[in-house]
Amino acid sequence: MRNTTAIDYSRHMFDLRLLGPERVHPISRREFDRMVESGVFEEDQRIELLRGVLVELSPQGVPHSHAIQELNERLVLALVGRAKVRPQCPYAALDDSQPEPDLAVVPLQPKPAHPRRAHLLVEVADTSLRKDRGVKAGIYAENGAPEYWIVNVAEGVVEVLREPKDGAYTQEQRYGPGESIQLVAFPDVSLAVDDFLPPLGPSDSTSPAAPPAR
Repeated sequence: MRNTTAIDYSRHMFDLRLLGPERVHPISRREFDRMVESGVFEEDQRIELLRGVLVELSPQGVPHSHAIQELNERLVLALVGRAKVRPQCPYAALDDSQPEPDLAVVPLQPKPAHPRRAHLLVEVADTSLRKDRGVKAGIYAENGAPEYWIVNVAEGVVEVLREPKDGAYTQEQRYGPGESIQLVAFPDVSLAVDDFLPPLGPSDSTSPAAPPAR
């Protein structure tokens, strides 16, 4: 059973026990969809629903957007006609959770709808690593997604989680530079880590070079 006694709002910890005996009402996915449709949120505001809590997504840095762009292109080219690749779109994972994974490879479906099943879910993590490992891994495993990648930008590796059971992934493997990852649902598709996650190195500087010392 997940811990529902506290919610971290980043600036402070709000202890839900302080509200007792009143009960806290988490938002359901259907309620969240109605809020979106009625225009509750601003147009440029990206919100996802995690365990009944509204979470605002952080802006993307260059490594984050680069990884999404390169990985999206390779998945689309490899899976055209066999699956849909959805970048940063709603995923109807659970009754209380509708995250927006950075990439979702989902089955082809005849009608437009937020998908409830996925072959592969991907989160690119720089500042969100704790959330992606802790909260989202549990949601995706409980949903039954067979494969979940955490593209760990800070460490230059991809954490691949597989075989969900009882709300948790039972297999984890890390892939780094020079290695390739074979998709579980599509064994003929293998992606090189170097193609979407460049090796770590000194950060490029955009400032002009200092004049030579005299």
